[in-house]
Amino acid sequence: MTNLFDLKGKVVLITGGAGVLGSGMGNVLAQNGVTVGIVGLTMEEAEITVKMIQDNGGKAFAVKGNVLVKEEMEAIRDKILADYGKLDILINAAGGNMPGATIGPDQAIFDMKEADLQKVLNLNIIGTMLPSQVFSEIFAKQKSGIIINISSASASRPLTRVVGYSASKAAIDNFTQWMAVELATKYGEGLRVNAIAPGFFVGEQNRRLLLNEDGTLTPRGETILEHTPMGRFGIPEDLYGTLLYLCSDASKFVTGITLKVDGGFGAKSI
Repeated sequence: MTNLFDLKGKVVLITGGAGVLGSGMGNVLAQNGVTVGIVGLTMEEAEITVKMIQDNGGKAFAVKGNVLVKEEMEAIRDKILADYGKLDILINAAGGNMPGATIGPDQAIFDMKEADLQKVLNLNIIGTMLPSQVFSEIFAKQKSGIIINISSASASRPLTRVVGYSASKAAIDNFTQWMAVELATKYGEGLRVNAIAPGFFVGEQNRRLLLNEDGTLTPRGETILEHTPMGRFGIPEDLYGTLLYLCSDASKFVTGITLKVDGGFGAKSI
């Protein structure tokens, strides 16, 4: 019987691959026979993830690039084609938030910094759309290729305080649907676009919001876990099954969807 999850020989590119979630995704894909390209703002940060993957017996390479600069994405595209002759999967894991686009406990919408809001919108929306534009050209010519975007629990259920992040992740869900239709209708069923919406995973960007310095929960962290039926924060490994499903032929008739991996957060009201 054919193994629908067989990924051996595939080539993947991960933007934001030096982050906690991106690096974990790269490692699990490499463990399943995929050659993993890690995009970092610097070669140094990308190479840290590459070394981790290689130390675990996987194949990986580092490339430097800013997801907001089209010429840099095009240079990476040309290098991948020259070195490997193809690209099978693009994972748009670059994204994030910043304090100036977050409303503090004692602030109101009037205090939000427009420049920081614009940076968050650019990083999450343009930083997903632009790489998708550049690398889907490869997929169109191959008549095959997979794009996986990273959404958020805050996309369908806007969270207080993080207005820019919530709005931009909602846009990711919309773009995922739009791009899925665009590619499949014009270039065939071999091109698929889906998204993963993680719930609450502790990373460097949100650690102070969720945890105190001694590791105990902040009031916001407590509220989030109260609304998470499984009662804990996610860990990178929680995403891997969903990732392998969307990257493989197990989901070959699936496109334009966002899969939640949130411990039930999106299902609970009161």
